[in-house]
Amino acid sequence: MYTDIPFWLSIVFMLGGFALLTWSSDFFVDGAAAIARLLGISPFVIGMVIIGFGTSAPELCVSVMSGLAGHSNISLGNAYGSCIFNVAVILGVSVMIFPLVVRPAIVYVAGPGLAAISVFSYWVLSDGICSRAEATALLIAFAIILPAYCWFDQKTKARKNSQEAEAAPEKTDRPSAPMAVVKLVVGLSVLIGSSHLLVWGAVDFAKFVGVSDLVIGLTIIAAGTSLPELASAVVSARRGEHEFVLGNIIGSNLFNTLAVVGLATFISPLVPENGHPAFSPYILTRDLPLMTLLSISLTLFGVNWRHPKWPGAIVRREAFVWLLVYVVYTIVMFLQETGRI
Repeated sequence: MYTDIPFWLSIVFMLGGFALLTWSSDFFVDGAAAIARLLGISPFVIGMVIIGFGTSAPELCVSVMSGLAGHSNISLGNAYGSCIFNVAVILGVSVMIFPLVVRPAIVYVAGPGLAAISVFSYWVLSDGICSRAEATALLIAFAIILPAYCWFDQKTKARKNSQEAEAAPEKTDRPSAPMAVVKLVVGLSVLIGSSHLLVWGAVDFAKFVGVSDLVIGLTIIAAGTSLPELASAVVSARRGEHEFVLGNIIGSNLFNTLAVVGLATFISPLVPENGHPAFSPYILTRDLPLMTLLSISLTLFGVNWRHPKWPGAIVRREAFVWLLVYVVYTIVMFLQETGRI
């Protein structure tokens, strides 16, 4: 699908793709958030569903395009790498700026829930393939878990919703409904086009430097497509909007693990060809286990051990652990992919 291009052009495509992805994601999310405000949707739903899923649109586009191009390692590496990056780096940086208060509903439901989804993903991929039936199972799980979690959170936090809505910063120049729709359409169109550029440049870059598709997907593309989440999380952390930060990451990881992988593998199922595995075995031995541990750490770090029913807090020393884990993970990944260990 992607023809060979000069090395310098692959750099241009990657940098240009990152820039367009970031811009179009912001444009898309602005339109989605404006529509949400016009419809009176709560701030938490905007954080988890609209912003969380909206900022994951680059991962969706890149993973689908990579799957169609036959680069399954980029497709899976991008989705799972973004989940790892979301917790270890985005939450880590956010907590370094301002410690996050975590409600019991997040501590006891979101963390274990994301860990269970990681284990479910491991089970789906454990036989070395992902058929359309298994991809459908991922999509069905997404369709069930999303509304169930939103319902649970709304139920446990009904009294605070009105206070959070009043405390949320209001935009004085709220766009009109037609402008919001234009932002959605234009943002999504640019997302798709820039995803083509990014995957094209990344694939050729990998060929030139001798690095595997999986490394490119897990690092450069995963970090690049997570820039919208990072930007929104940092701004929210500086404003003390804890629910927005956590909702963004939870929604994004839920979307990446189930919807992105499910849709990408439904369009292009993962099956071995000519004796070659459908995807790197490191996804099962390294990436998904780390995703599971990071999800569990949300509960371990966020629980109030003295008063388990009270809100807890994730502080800077725990953020340092996340960032250190990501550095070690990146080093191990490069050593494994280059055959040094």
